[in-house]
Amino acid sequence: MNADTNTSRLAADSQYVELAVEVFAMLADATRVRLILALREGELTVNALAGIAGKSAPSVSQHLAKMRLARMVSTRQEGTKVFYRLQDGHAWQLVADAIHQAEHALGTAPHHGMAPHPRQEPGR
Repeated sequence: MNADTNTSRLAADSQYVELAVEVFAMLADATRVRLILALREGELTVNALAGIAGKSAPSVSQHLAKMRLARMVSTRQEGTKVFYRLQDGHAWQLVADAIHQAEHALGTAPHHGMAPHPRQEPGR
């Protein structure tokens, strides 16, 4: 991928900003974050996910349906059981980064001295 394309995707006026906001809105729910954390280990059924998330199976099923429409999870059927899995690693990475940010905000993560991201001047 060429650098100009990457830079334009990450620009403040990128066409992807609104879609990124929709992704964050989808993740702005503790149950969905817990489901993503649970699914990192592999496929699970609704009942297994409900137990992990501490929610009812119908509630978890509704969350999974929304996540499936957002293409964050996919399914596989085996007989009468439906197994859910993460579609790819992107949702997991967003959740992991958010948890790391929370650790830093609370002061529980070690300071790692990240350098600020270099700013691109317009037209570069």
